[in-house]
Formats: sequence, C-alpha cells, structure tokens
Amino acid sequence: MSVDTMKPPAGSRGPSLDAPTNPLTAILMLAAIAATLAFIGYSIYSDVQDAGAQPTTLLPFLLLFVALLIALGFEFVNGFHDTANAVATVIYTHALPANVAVVWSGFFNFIGVLLSSGAVAFGIISLLPVELILQVGSSSGFAMVFALLIAATIWNLGTWWLGLPSSSSHTLIGSIIGVGITNAMMHGASGTSGVDWGQATNIGKALLFSPLIGFGAAALLFLSAKALIRNPELYQEPKGNQPPPLWIRALLIFTCTGVSFAHGSNDGQKGMGLIMLILIGTMPTAYALNRAMPESGIAAFVQNSDAASAAIAKVGAVDVADPHAVLTTYVETRTISPDTLPALGAMVTALKDNVQGYDSLKQIPAAAVGNTRNEMYLASETIRYLGKARSAPLDATGMAALTAYKGSLDSATKFIPLWVKIAVAIALGLGTMVGWKRIVITVGEKIGKTHLTYAQGASAELVAMGTIAAADMYGLPVSTTHVLSSGVAGTMAANGSGLQWSTVRSLLLAWVLTLPASMLLSGVLFFLFSQVF
Repeated sequence: MSVDTMKPPAGSRGPSLDAPTNPLTAILMLAAIAATLAFIGYSIYSDVQDAGAQPTTLLPFLLLFVALLIALGFEFVNGFHDTANAVATVIYTHALPANVAVVWSGFFNFIGVLLSSGAVAFGIISLLPVELILQVGSSSGFAMVFALLIAATIWNLGTWWLGLPSSSSHTLIGSIIGVGITNAMMHGASGTSGVDWGQATNIGKALLFSPLIGFGAAALLFLSAKALIRNPELYQEPKGNQPPPLWIRALLIFTCTGVSFAHGSNDGQKGMGLIMLILIGTMPTAYALNRAMPESGIAAFVQNSDAASAAIAKVGAVDVADPHAVLTTYVETRTISPDTLPALGAMVTALKDNVQGYDSLKQIPAAAVGNTRNEMYLASETIRYLGKARSAPLDATGMAALTAYKGSLDSATKFIPLWVKIAVAIALGLGTMVGWKRIVITVGEKIGKTHLTYAQGASAELVAMGTIAAADMYGLPVSTTHVLSSGVAGTMAANGSGLQWSTVRSLLLAWVLTLPASMLLSGVLFFLFSQVF
C-alpha cells in the first residue's frame, strides 16, 4: 500500500512543499554533476599516470566508467531516500523552509562523508565472499559489484516511489548476502558457506536494535523534557507557518545538522568501499596498494612482520606447499588445520621479502602489485578470523603481535583516496536536494495522529544523531531511516498522540521485506551477470 494514499493527521498545518524550482538551481546542479565527472576523470588519469600503468585497451576504462556511474547513482538515491528523514522535523516545525533545509542537510552530508573514517566501508566489504574480493578484476568480481549495486538501487527506488522510509543499509547488506549465497551455490557449496555470518550477525544486530533504541530513547528523552522543561511552547504544534522561538529553532537546526553529518559519515562509506573494489578490479596498479603510505610505514611493516613470524615460529614450523590455497580454504571455512599457522608464517615471510626491498609501496613493480595486495588481504582476513576463534591458536602475546601486523597490512590495503570521498560526498549531497518530498511527508504527517511538535522533532533527531555517531565509531552501519522514523513514533506514543497504524504496518512490512527482497534481487542478477560477463 502506498503511504501517499494515507491521510495526514487531522488539523495539521503542513509546510509548503511545492515551491517552484528555480531554473538556476537546475543549471547549477547539472554544472555540479559535470564538474564532478570531470574531476573524477582527471583524478583517475593522474593516479594511473603516477603509477606508470599503460592500459592497452579501453575496456578497463569503460567498465570503470559504468561501474562508477552505478555506484555514485546508488549514493545519489541514498541521498534523497535516507536523508529526507533528517530534514522532515525542521520542515514540519517550520524551523527552516523546505528548500533551505534540503540544501543545508546536503551540505552537512557532504562534510560528514569527507571526514568519515572508512571503518564502515571495510566492515561492509568484509561480508563479501573472499574469493570474489581476491578476484575482483575477474568476470565474477564485476558480476558481484554490478549485481549488488543494481539490486540495492532498484529496491531503494521502489520504496521511495511508494513513500516508504526503508533502509539503504538494510538493502545493501541484503544484496551482499544474496550475492554470497548465490556464489556458494553456483560452486557446489551450501548457501550458508558463502557469507561471513559472524560479521553479518554483528551488522544485523546493529540494524535490528537501532530502531528499538530510536523508539525507546526518543520516548524517554521526550518524557524527560516534559518533566524538566516546563515551557508549553515546546509541546504545542506550530502556529500557522510561523517559525518557532529562536532557542527552539536553533535546537532543531542543530539536531538536523547532526543527523545529516552523522548520515554522511556512516552511509557515505558504503559506496566508498564498493568504489574501491571497482578501482582495484579495473586499475590494480594504481589502486591495489596505498601508494601514499609513508616510508615509515614500510619500516613498521618489516618490524611487525618479524614479530609476527617469531610468534608463529613458537608453535613449530612445517613446510607448506601452497600457503595461498591453505589460507583461502581457512578463510572460507573458518576451520583451523595443522597447516594454517605454518601457511600464515610462510606468507608473512614472503610478503616481508617482497616489500622490504623498497622505500615505499609505489616502487613495487606493476606486475607484482595485484598479487601483493591479494596476499596482504588474505593474511589480514586470516588473522581476523584467528582472533575470533574459540580456542586461540597463540597466547595473548602472540595474538597481539599478529594484531599489530594486521594493522600494517590494513594500512597498505584498506585506504580511500580523497577524490573518492569527494565524489561520494557530492553524489550524496546532491541526492539530498532532490526527490526528498515523498519520504518527508511520510515522516512529518503520517506516523503520528497529531502534528509533530518542537519537542518531538528535537527528541527524535537528538537520538538519531547520537545513535548513528556511536555506530560510526564502532564501524557498524545503521539505518538513519529506521532510527529517526522509529524515534518520531516513540515520541508520538510517549505523548499519547496515537500512531497511524496503516503507516506503521507499511513501514514494518518494508522493514521485513527489505532483506529477503534485496537478497533475491541481487542473487538473480549475480547469476545472470555471471553468464554474461
């Protein structure tokens, strides 16, 4: 059922959402898109030239161009699909006019992306099947990237069209799981073996509990405000189209700003991680290793390699014919064999021998870059799983040495160039400024039976801002949509305003269907693309 068919709360005084678009705005937006594409092209050209790569065909550039368009298109849709939640409260409390609010939110989404850490980006990537990550430049790797991005975008557009605030995070993770299960089944394994269920469970818990936290914490904050702040204006619906008192208005704008910034710093990273996979697959010489890592990083890598080798040697040395195959099997099955640690020790030694002869990673020959990156990634993932093993294969000192070594590996392989951040920031920011109306109406008019008050809007936004910022610190993706819409519902319940259950049922239905639908979509697309590429 489309939420657009549901009735707004009786007696509501909605804001003006139908202001005509200034032609200059459209021209400026098109100019921004053109400038972004030119900036991306120049950045890639500069990186490829600096790496000394000499592509012999145009195919890598064509694949890169198409994949980047899809990835940035996902972030653009994410902008108007998710960030509309951040501006709904300031628009419906008349703290900011709608056209000002979306530009304001878009700008702080932009800033949030630029200042993000990258932890969420690589947390998302760790859900993908390791064999596809190691072969991301193969046909299967491209099938994976295209399938999960297109599936996530299709579902986001469909729920946006119906005015349903579903979660882009939920959608993307479902798409990743769908690709993992399908890939395992296509290779004769059980579907459950294609996904890192430990990581998926951690992310799933964050997505499951964040809306419950949003509902409960926003309700408690609202009730606390009623008990402590006895200003009647806070708990009354806006009068006509008049803006709220200055201090209330400042609070509402602050919370909108915080949610927009937090959304950019968390959601923006999901696209970054996938763009890095695309770049590594098409231009490995330029992007497989962190060419900006300082010389001191090489010295630290060699030192940590020696410590890791010494820790592994304490449990005994065994010759392993193919360390890469042994570690790949371990990462896929998470079952430690007698060869696992010796294979890791052999790979640590080989990587040290390959790297220590150079002053920086940019000096590694182009022909060796892709393989070096894969070996580093495989060793890092092996150490990550060893750290989660129920019975630690090494003592605390040995695991500490491996953890320090993993840090050096990740510094070399898990990085995001500044231009990628800028491109994603612009896509997310521009997306925020268009297409926001459908979701804003749902959040502002169709969750509660009464008009949103200042205190309700501020409570929901404060909780959303804090929840997303906390998740970002721990590298966990959460849904801005779920946290904020559930926060609004929590304040309505706490105030005794009542909920529009037709909307709530639609939101719950979208929440329940998002994961299986995106899994099915991405699985089917991955199978089809695997036959084509």
